[in-house]
Amino acid sequence: METILEQMRRRHEERERLTDAMVKEKLKLLKKPSHRETINSEHRLKLLLDQYMDSSQSLLELYEDKDGQRKEEIQALSGPNEFTEFYNRLESIKEFHRKHPNEISVPMSVEFEELARLRDNPTEENANLIDFTDEEGYGKYLDLHECYEKYINLKGVEKVDYITYLTIFDHLFDIPKDKKNAEYKKYVEALLEYLMDFLSRVRPLHDVTNDLQEANKEFLLQWEQNTFPGWPKEAESALTNIGAHLDLSAFSSWEELASLGLDRLKSALLALGLKCGGTLEERAQRLFSTKGEASLDPNLLAKKKQRRQGKMKNAEKQMEIACLEAQVYKLAELVSSQRTATKENVQRKQARTEGERGDSDVEASASESEEEDDSDIPYNPKNLPLGWDGKPIPYWLYKLHGLNISYNCEICGNFMYKGPKAFQRHFAEWRHAHGMRCLGIPNTAHFANVTQIEDALALWEKLKLQKQTERWQPEQEEEFEDSLGNVVNRKTYEDLKRQGLL
Repeated sequence: METILEQMRRRHEERERLTDAMVKEKLKLLKKPSHRETINSEHRLKLLLDQYMDSSQSLLELYEDKDGQRKEEIQALSGPNEFTEFYNRLESIKEFHRKHPNEISVPMSVEFEELARLRDNPTEENANLIDFTDEEGYGKYLDLHECYEKYINLKGVEKVDYITYLTIFDHLFDIPKDKKNAEYKKYVEALLEYLMDFLSRVRPLHDVTNDLQEANKEFLLQWEQNTFPGWPKEAESALTNIGAHLDLSAFSSWEELASLGLDRLKSALLALGLKCGGTLEERAQRLFSTKGEASLDPNLLAKKKQRRQGKMKNAEKQMEIACLEAQVYKLAELVSSQRTATKENVQRKQARTEGERGDSDVEASASESEEEDDSDIPYNPKNLPLGWDGKPIPYWLYKLHGLNISYNCEICGNFMYKGPKAFQRHFAEWRHAHGMRCLGIPNTAHFANVTQIEDALALWEKLKLQKQTERWQPEQEEEFEDSLGNVVNRKTYEDLKRQGLL
């Protein structure tokens, strides 16, 4: 069993080695590595720092010596029988090795040598320490597509495109107050959760909790002053008659209370928030029934007090939603650089020409390689799309998904779609719907798999003609009956009527 002093020595050694490892990691950051390596290095620093804090906490507990074991151990080593203690411990060590002859003690230096190897060879399998989506580009951009879908499904908000949403996702003060319901709260919570998770992955050394605490303090101050954006102050009627409390311990019956008069009883009832109407006897009985009661009967409460309690509960819910908004405002400031880069990236993707779209994957890999060394450029002679690890996907997977087949859509402006899956999906997307609107044609199921403008116009004319023929014509289809019971159409009936043959 490891002694207390040996545990303390090991903790001190661990702290020194952790400090040395953090210094070396920090020196590596000064060499301005790539974006990917910077994030990985900060995460390694965060792991080392957490391990350092855990070791320091354990060491503090050993120094405090709440159970007194450290003191007893020091007394045993420094007492009159120190040699006896020494040989007893030596015998216990020998006994341990006799029971476990193949036991190997791994020194602490081996663990830190492994950390140094991972730090000096970031191109191995452990190069990507954190999981990012393809849209996030390993922390360069935001991926707010899920939050965007929840936003456009909210009632009472303007339906905008994704680029506009990236600009206004923190403009929560523009949403009307009466639209901020339970669904809105779920949306704000989802947005806040994503921003916190993104910051923890991109800036692991940053204390997000401290920022949220500061945001809460500022929010409470603005809320008390009624200056928080998006939540205007509501005018409330002042309570003019607040009443005066009455000590009921001096009265033994309601008859004695009745001697005080109507006005005094009304004032005492107002002070308790009770109904103050009725005759003198009813007021006295109502007030006397509250003597010695810890809680008041809800049936005796005035409606104003019940409404006031409902308003207080509603105000608490509104305050909770507003506090979440304040936290979103604070975190949105911290991701301002990624936000700007995301808007530029989305606009760049939408502004590509036909040839650039075909080589979009190659351009993405080229832009990533600008920040890294030339040796990190993946070998990709067939211009295959890159996977999550930044390497080209296998060629068999490329052909399995049909990405080697291109589909052209004239309605979408001769846009090229890679693979049958993307081609079938694009008929329900905004680009194809916009092209159909420009042609004056509704994007219905009749035009599925129609990609040529001439075919779409011809089909639309055919559908209009078919609808015209199927339209109800009263002159031909409306039925009338003459005096003999014969069924004729409207035109024949009117002709016979004018001739007087009916």
